[in-house]
Amino acid sequence: MADDAKGVNVSLLDKEYLVACPDDERDSLFASADMLNTRMRHLRDSGKVIGSERIAVMAALNIAHEYLEYKKQKEVYTEHMDAGIRRLQDKLAGALDKNRQS
Repeated sequence: MADDAKGVNVSLLDKEYLVACPDDERDSLFASADMLNTRMRHLRDSGKVIGSERIAVMAALNIAHEYLEYKKQKEVYTEHMDAGIRRLQDKLAGALDKNRQS
């Protein structure tokens, strides 16, 4: 464990895991573990995936897919916002140039 990290127990599908975690990231770790545990329980309870390891892998793949989709949407949004800001800057520059010429 890192010097500033302490061992923290998290529970996933009724199994305890000791994870090194700095104090200031504990809440985030617990939230992440809770989300993962919920996803894993949902997969287990659906009966479509058998075995803790397979459930963990499928949950991780689902979360990774959702993250990549979110990241892609965020990038598209950022590109649109950047383009909009550039258009506004161009309009402002044009208006200022017109004002200076008059």
